[in-house]
Amino acid sequence: RSTHPPWDTRSRRRPRRASMTLADRSRKCRRSRKPWNCLSPTLNTMGITAPKGVILYGEPGTGNTLLAKAVVNSTSATFLRATGSDLVQKSSGEGARKVRDLFKIAKDSAPCIVFIDEVDAVGTKRHDTSSRGEQEVQRTLLELLNQLDGFDSRGDVKVIMATNRIDSLDPALIRPGRIDRKIELPKPDQKTKLKIFGIHTNGMHLDKDVSFEVLLAKEKEASGADIKAMCTEAGMLALRAQRKVVCVADFEKAMKNVLLKDKNEIEAAFYL
Repeated sequence: RSTHPPWDTRSRRRPRRASMTLADRSRKCRRSRKPWNCLSPTLNTMGITAPKGVILYGEPGTGNTLLAKAVVNSTSATFLRATGSDLVQKSSGEGARKVRDLFKIAKDSAPCIVFIDEVDAVGTKRHDTSSRGEQEVQRTLLELLNQLDGFDSRGDVKVIMATNRIDSLDPALIRPGRIDRKIELPKPDQKTKLKIFGIHTNGMHLDKDVSFEVLLAKEKEASGADIKAMCTEAGMLALRAQRKVVCVADFEKAMKNVLLKDKNEIEAAFYL
């Protein structure tokens, strides 16, 4: 049985670059590698202090987690992933201990990139409270701040955080010196959405009448995750109808089921 903690992902499979499609701004950030060259010793020779950390933010389904994994895959660094909820514990001091353990593993495994997903679970703005649970969350946040201050900015441990609620984060967590780069991942544009459809339908047999442009004209707010879910749902609908070809009606129904615009239709969208 593995003795690695749940956030130790050193041996897990990482996404390939070819499997990703990003909005233009995010793609340019990744290609330029400006926030990710933090493990390169070349920066030191230029007299530049590499950023300690980066935060990715955007609406749900825009690819924060996928981008972080793909960036790490383009380096030789160890990748440790934790979620904010992993670090939130009920027992007094347990959350802070987990934070210390996470960064100890990172330092022992350097060069290493620590990815903390859904950091808002532990990094929300502090306020006076008598709740033991909230007090424990705040103690965990203080330990996280301490760890971010506790390693050399030129060292081989860097931090990537991701959140869908950057406005809820404590300013002390995302100030320069702790998190030096803030990168927004917007919802994909039309061109990017078409590429995402192409990726997720690559192995499908599509009816000749299927037009992704027409589908997108009906729903302009879909995220990358929404599109992936729609493609999967459309394929499942075709299978249930005992068809090998996915038709326009499958995608239209899948879009309706996945996006659930009408709350009265929620029950009808779930089936065995």
